[in-house]
Amino acid sequence: MSKILYVVIPCYNEEEVLPLTKKALKTKMETLIKEKKISKDSKVMFVNDGSKDKTWDLIEAYHHEDPLFVGVKLSRNKGHQNALLAGLMTAKKYADITISMDADLQDDINVIDKMLAENELGSEIVYGVRSSRKKDSWFKRFSAESFYKLMRIMGVEVIFNHADCRLMSKRTLDELENFPEANLFLRGIVPLIGFKTSIATYDRNERQAGESKYPLKKMLAFAWDGITSFSVKPLKMITTLGFIMLFISIIMIIYTIIVKILGNTVDGWAFIMLSIWFIGGVQLVSVGLIGEYVGKIYSETKHRPRYIIEKELN
Repeated sequence: MSKILYVVIPCYNEEEVLPLTKKALKTKMETLIKEKKISKDSKVMFVNDGSKDKTWDLIEAYHHEDPLFVGVKLSRNKGHQNALLAGLMTAKKYADITISMDADLQDDINVIDKMLAENELGSEIVYGVRSSRKKDSWFKRFSAESFYKLMRIMGVEVIFNHADCRLMSKRTLDELENFPEANLFLRGIVPLIGFKTSIATYDRNERQAGESKYPLKKMLAFAWDGITSFSVKPLKMITTLGFIMLFISIIMIIYTIIVKILGNTVDGWAFIMLSIWFIGGVQLVSVGLIGEYVGKIYSETKHRPRYIIEKELN
């Protein structure tokens, strides 16, 4: 018997690209159903992440005209990761497998066939991985690859060139629900689940319409959240840096004393050199980094809901 597939699509202000996404996915899903690769009860689930445009109006219209499309409306904007989690947790009540993709059609929908084939071979998690970044600008390619390399250096288990395009079985989603983190970083959490995994490569397309919802500022914040949510190495680096600073300070003390004896300084120069510029800067950086971790602990201890579903169309 064919499995029920739910394709989960987080959406934030996607009214421009949504008609194209709907058309492409309708064709793909109908083909898969016709070929009996998936059940006729399979759906495309759009998750409205507090959009300020007509995204939800479109989702409602699609649902009323075609039962293939269902929707989840969050009460307010909670961010891509929380919106994706909301969709996955809702979909797992009905689906045997889910595939998460972006709404902008940059994830090639033909990778769905590869993922389904890997799932038939026993993989419970299939990661969609970009085959190359030739279409990216030099800066985009450098920053993205540096992010994955830095995450690995920090001890975070991530799949290189994998975003959030992945297939997950119902069993893995049940296990994902047991991770109560308020600071969500699914690219780091999912590999911790285990079970049999595999990779399906695809060529990433250009955005079909609208603007990217992940400008450089958000990408940097996302990377920083990933590092501080999954690695304590930055804290250990502070200790290492402290010993390095101590060693350098000893050298500076000896140098300052020698220069002072030779009479080549003015009053106050030694004090400024040894205290304000050197030690003060390191202390501020260290306190700020520790503050990031304290802030995340604060968020976790409040146990606030990661999302609130206002309406569900299913």
